[in-house]
Amino acid sequence: MPINSYLAHPHSGKKQELANAINAIESCEVIPSKNKDLLIIVTETNSKEEDEQLKEHIESIPSLKLLAMVAGFNTPQNIS
Repeated sequence: MPINSYLAHPHSGKKQELANAINAIESCEVIPSKNKDLLIIVTETNSKEEDEQLKEHIESIPSLKLLAMVAGFNTPQNIS
């Protein structure tokens, strides 16, 4: 189960627009920075393929200027 965190830099004046667009995506949580014009995004998906599709979806948002991964983890699912 991939869990990743990103720093998202919006285009000038587009921070809230970007936050709204990312918040609308089910597998994402957005934490706005209080003192900088950027967003912290945490994603959680069920597979590597789903994770790659989610990243591509985020990168296609017009108000996004730059997306930088901070950390990524792939925790194995417990199969009984």
